[in-house]
Amino acid sequence: MAFGCIEAGGTKFVCGAGTCPEDLVTTTLPTGDPEPTVERAVAFICEQAGDELRAVGIGSFGPVDLDPSSKTFGYITSTPKLSWQNFDLAGAVARRVRLPVAIDTDVNAAALGEAHWGAARELADFLYLTVGTGIGGGAASGGRIIHGLMHPEMGHVRVPHDRAHDPFGGVCPFHGDCLEGLASGPSIEARWGTRAEALPAGHPAWELEAHYLALGLANWVCTLSPRRIVMGGGVMQQDHLFPLIRRELTGILNGYIQSPALAEEIDSYVVPPRLGSRAGVLGALALAMQASGTHSGA
Repeated sequence: MAFGCIEAGGTKFVCGAGTCPEDLVTTTLPTGDPEPTVERAVAFICEQAGDELRAVGIGSFGPVDLDPSSKTFGYITSTPKLSWQNFDLAGAVARRVRLPVAIDTDVNAAALGEAHWGAARELADFLYLTVGTGIGGGAASGGRIIHGLMHPEMGHVRVPHDRAHDPFGGVCPFHGDCLEGLASGPSIEARWGTRAEALPAGHPAWELEAHYLALGLANWVCTLSPRRIVMGGGVMQQDHLFPLIRRELTGILNGYIQSPALAEEIDSYVVPPRLGSRAGVLGALALAMQASGTHSGA
């Protein structure tokens, strides 16, 4: 028994096949036009899994229609990647493999991967946030990844913006200075004229970045009450950023939430992903296991 998995990103597809994380074989493909990209992804999965393939899981860039009752369930909808707008990603894969196919957002898939094998293992309530080209979040409550009207768009929450201290208007084309507009990788580059990875640890960019991210986290601590917050993505590759965020979060909450997790255990409350860059593709693997009835849980 083997499973296929696809982490479908705007610039690359990470495709895998295997029975578990330890034997998963992966390859990376550039994200071209929809049909040939899917064809190459499925060909790799089928070549690796053969007759043992039982299901395929997809964690996709979005927005994605995740309403099972919708006529466009499994479609990528209003993405800025024009050739992928209104493309039936789940259906295109299913028509080729003729097996169960499960789909979720890329960040929800990463959250699922961390729940099964990573930093959120054995936690029923947690938050996964990715900070990179955009900001996205996935959350689990009661052991289930949260869905609703669509899927959470945590990067587009509004946070306090003191324009006297930070006159930067934000880069979000929809909202300007939402969290993504103020704290994503492109916003760092636009504000400071340098990509995040090129900024030294002592640069004032990081204090401001930690402040905005902590404001977002404080909202979710108060509303979702996660038992742990896992933060991944390219911007979070800066190890020095985690202590700054923890300090800012503690200050913003100001002792209102009485829990050891937010005091003496704060270092193990806001943490990096244990699976690193594999969180997304392993989350897609977990989706495939769920679709086959092999794995349950978040």
